[in-house]
Amino acid sequence: MTTPAAKAKGPPETTPTGMFRSLAGFNYRVWAGGALVSNIGTWMQRTAQDWLVLTQLTHRNATAVGIVMALQFGPQLLLLPLSGFAADHFDRRRLLMVTQATLGLLALGLGILTVTGLVRLWHVYVFAFLLGCVTAIDLPARQTFVSELVGDTDLPNAVALNSTSFNAARMIGPAIAGLLIAVVGSGWIFVINAATYIAVLASLGIIRTAGLHANIRAARTPGSFTEGFRYVWKRHDLRAILLMLFLIGTFGLNFPIFISTMSVTVFHVGAGRYGLLTSMMAVGSVIGALLAAKRAQPHVAFLFVGAAVFGLGFVLAACMPSYWLFGLALLIIGISAQTLTTTASSTVQLATEPAMRGRVMAILLAVALGGTPIGAPIVGWVADRFGPRWALAIGAASGLGAAMVCIRYLVRYRGLGLSIDKGRPRFSIDGAGGQTAR
Repeated sequence: MTTPAAKAKGPPETTPTGMFRSLAGFNYRVWAGGALVSNIGTWMQRTAQDWLVLTQLTHRNATAVGIVMALQFGPQLLLLPLSGFAADHFDRRRLLMVTQATLGLLALGLGILTVTGLVRLWHVYVFAFLLGCVTAIDLPARQTFVSELVGDTDLPNAVALNSTSFNAARMIGPAIAGLLIAVVGSGWIFVINAATYIAVLASLGIIRTAGLHANIRAARTPGSFTEGFRYVWKRHDLRAILLMLFLIGTFGLNFPIFISTMSVTVFHVGAGRYGLLTSMMAVGSVIGALLAAKRAQPHVAFLFVGAAVFGLGFVLAACMPSYWLFGLALLIIGISAQTLTTTASSTVQLATEPAMRGRVMAILLAVALGGTPIGAPIVGWVADRFGPRWALAIGAASGLGAAMVCIRYLVRYRGLGLSIDKGRPRFSIDGAGGQTAR
């Protein structure tokens, strides 16, 4: 029998479930909308930038593309002390407003140089480095800001949906860029990207600050930077994940080199079909991210599956005789890469104390992206010297090497308990290597 008091309270509240449950919250929904628009512009610029360097500023020089990548991702490692500190100690929403506005201005500057015909290769190098410096501060803050939008319960889902948005943009952006390059040129694509940052700035302004999930801020003490390294070094699980990401990020995630060189020197296609290949891989990435969003908790076993399939996907890509079969192999690589990176990000954030998340995520991003100055020039040189198919073999080796790291961890530390600070969930690596709440 229902009492009057029960009627007054109404039906009991239910926790949103399903693949898109994080979108039930206003703040995350607003953030996701602005981020999607900005991500599309970012992928348009990346595609146009690689094409500009490969076909207009050089004569199909893959090494130059590798140098651009090195300059763009190298600051992740160079600015690690500052990026981790900023994410843990500053207001992340305000920090993101500054970094996003700066990224928009840099895109506009490169666009003006290109549209006016003044752009030179060294200009692209300079802007790539500046973009990398700002992104190094932006990424850890953006990754950890998600926990303020949704809280820890829906954090794995929100991380996966973020990846879905990023890769949906990778699917859309390069295809649009490939068409627009032939019509208006690369310069106007940079200008369009600059305009898309207005969307993410607007979303940050609309977010209801009262509805944010407050996170513990780290105290500003001497040695707080090295404290992050000590924290990671004591954790066998974090060290294994970081080593896997280093191998994949340094030698496997050099997709601009792999796809552009295969497009131009093996399949002899133009900008439109080059952009389509990038979009085909992004379809796989979206599928991988949605599968991750469907899972209630990240599972460490998926790290092994993702790494192994990633390596085998590169083996297939290196052997494919035609454009469309190569695109099919990229689809497989996209699914596996997203499975690995999304699982790694969710696992690391959930298993890390809130006050340490910014520094740990900064270390993760520095390891995953900061190896690009080493790997990208090597991969580009191999593509120039021996051909793009041999460069793909390096990607295959990175995936299979990461899978071996995961096997070693699961065998050696099977059943290892991972505890988080008092009052927070406890996690353990179960017998199969998965992370389960208890």
